[in-house]
Amino acid sequence: MSVRLTATYRVRGDAGAIEARARGIAVEQSVEMPLEAIDDDAVMANIVGVVESIEPAGEGVFDVRIGLAVESLGHDSGQMMNMLFGNTSLQDDVVLWDVDLPASLVAAFGGPRQGLAALRQRLGVPERAFTCSALKPQGMTQPRMEALAERFALGGLDFIKDDHGLADQSYSPAAERIRGCAAAVARAVRNTGHPTRYIPSLSGDLSHMRAQLTAAREAGLDCAMLAPMIAGFSTLHTLAREFPDFVLFAHPALGGAARIAPDLLIGKLFPLFGAGAVIFPNYGGRFGYSTATCQRLAGNARDPAGGMQASIPIPAGGMTLARTGEILDFYGPDTMLLIGGNLLMARERITAEAAQFARAVADHTYR
Repeated sequence: MSVRLTATYRVRGDAGAIEARARGIAVEQSVEMPLEAIDDDAVMANIVGVVESIEPAGEGVFDVRIGLAVESLGHDSGQMMNMLFGNTSLQDDVVLWDVDLPASLVAAFGGPRQGLAALRQRLGVPERAFTCSALKPQGMTQPRMEALAERFALGGLDFIKDDHGLADQSYSPAAERIRGCAAAVARAVRNTGHPTRYIPSLSGDLSHMRAQLTAAREAGLDCAMLAPMIAGFSTLHTLAREFPDFVLFAHPALGGAARIAPDLLIGKLFPLFGAGAVIFPNYGGRFGYSTATCQRLAGNARDPAGGMQASIPIPAGGMTLARTGEILDFYGPDTMLLIGGNLLMARERITAEAAQFARAVADHTYR
């Protein structure tokens, strides 16, 4: 019998039809053909998906657990997503809800090469939460972007990341931006003594991202960000293997385009494929994630399966200085707070506002 992972699908339907619907998903996500047409006993025994259980989840929804053969994944992250939800994602009554990962699969993908522990060691921050902000808006000239990065860093923030919309535009050439912003942050670090990290956003195809990571390494950086739903899961996994000294931050852009539970997609699968830090929409912000979803997502990132390194959860999206204490109490110290627009509103006072943010996190007493 083959080794299997167990995928949980949340399926909308009626009780009288759910068993047939579950069998249909199991076939669709494994062999995608009528079972009557299969004349190979090994395929029937080892490859065809198996319905393991069906449980009511309330209000005409059922949790369907299906065992899928690990052998069919080929140790490729893109193929894993295909086998988990490729065709069934086209059927609007199903959400990919969770995945139980066997140890052999966790070992094959490896998880983040650098994660929460590496960030604490590199910044000399053994206990408290981290602070982060973003370089916005798009369209700034290179000198203005560098000045903004330096002013944030002078305020003592831990991380300054590119806006995820920055790519290789005429107003923001990637290579120039990486060199310039890295140098600007380094100037501030010499002034403050605090080891602020700049996080460039990677864009383009795999060859472009490799070149950008090489440029980042040459500029003395050890963090970078990409959006796995745009770049591809295989790209994330490849870059994690090829640049094992980098902490790769995963941005959730396009993560809502598929019906995959965010606590699974962002909190479990992004780290499995190599993300050491995961950005996600915080509850109470402009994206509408619930507290329960955020709690599960952060828990998946910090307490991964199979002995993987922990990733750091980064709640973002409409965060404000006024909510700093509330958010820290909710997530605890193994968290990075990302406040963008609310800090940028300070304009000429941005360094002072960044310093206030840093102090609020450093001085917080958890309830």
